[in-house]
Amino acid sequence: MFLGRDGAMIILSEDGGESGIPFTLEALTQACIIFVMGVAIIVSNVLIIASLLTHHGRGSRLGQKEAINYYLLSLAVADLLIGVLVVPLSVYPAIAQQWVYGDVVCRLAGYVEVTLWSVSMYTFMWISVDRYLAIRKPLRYETVQTKTRCQCWMVFTWISAVMLCCPPLLGFNKPLFDRDAYVCMLDWGNMMAYSVTIAILVLGPSLITIVYTYSYIFMVMRRIKNGVPMHDKEYATALTENLSNPSHVMSFVLIVAFWLSWTPYAVIRLYEYFTGFHFQVPFLHFSVVWLGILNSFWKSLIYVSMSPHFRLGMRIFCMSLCCRYKARQRELMDDD
Repeated sequence: MFLGRDGAMIILSEDGGESGIPFTLEALTQACIIFVMGVAIIVSNVLIIASLLTHHGRGSRLGQKEAINYYLLSLAVADLLIGVLVVPLSVYPAIAQQWVYGDVVCRLAGYVEVTLWSVSMYTFMWISVDRYLAIRKPLRYETVQTKTRCQCWMVFTWISAVMLCCPPLLGFNKPLFDRDAYVCMLDWGNMMAYSVTIAILVLGPSLITIVYTYSYIFMVMRRIKNGVPMHDKEYATALTENLSNPSHVMSFVLIVAFWLSWTPYAVIRLYEYFTGFHFQVPFLHFSVVWLGILNSFWKSLIYVSMSPHFRLGMRIFCMSLCCRYKARQRELMDDD
């Protein structure tokens, strides 16, 4: 290995000739960024899953603060699969400046990406419904959002996403390798009918549900803040208690963060598709694609900063790894 005149690192083959793959410092930097992001996504979501399972598995009843954990767990599993199945495949191609794993793996990577993205969208929809029911029916919430029902919705979500996104996997579309972001994805422009169908079946219901439910939630919050009288004291007490749960705002922030992460990519791709103009700004496509994927890591920061129950679950999990803190762990569980 040695540096060429343009700063590229040239790899010598066994017979002393050049391998033909220029390892530039820029490529190595991008590969390192992708690698660090992959590690951060995997570690953060493993901690999220462990904390949710630890806190929920300690015998606490299924109530307002626990029902949403099933949906958060689904999000964490989807994000973890992104970190395990998608991100690592981009490290070496970033160095080699080309896709090296073949069309089959490229097609599978694109399928996994759109499937997990659909799972996230549907899960956000169910989270918004869960928060809506907690406000709309505070006295019946725990009977409506049962453990079995929440699990059934998640199973239905994963099966639906897997089946809806499988046509490109069957060979109806050639995979596209983004040479700027080093990610294999589906070529949506060459299968417009399928793209519109996915938008109608995934984006449509999710966006409509999210807008309606959170509009109602924030309207009720404003009415309570303004002191609007309620005749049913039991209903008013239950509603006030439910509104004090930070999960309402936290879940809304999760959804906003998701859309803010992916909006730049969507805007640029749509603009390029309809105008035929390709932006030549260095690192632009790389930045917007990996900003969207990095959303799989942002969730952990939102949980830590906005959810007391998640912080408690993480403390219990961390203490369970060390025998000397067993007594303190029991105290925290008793306080919960």
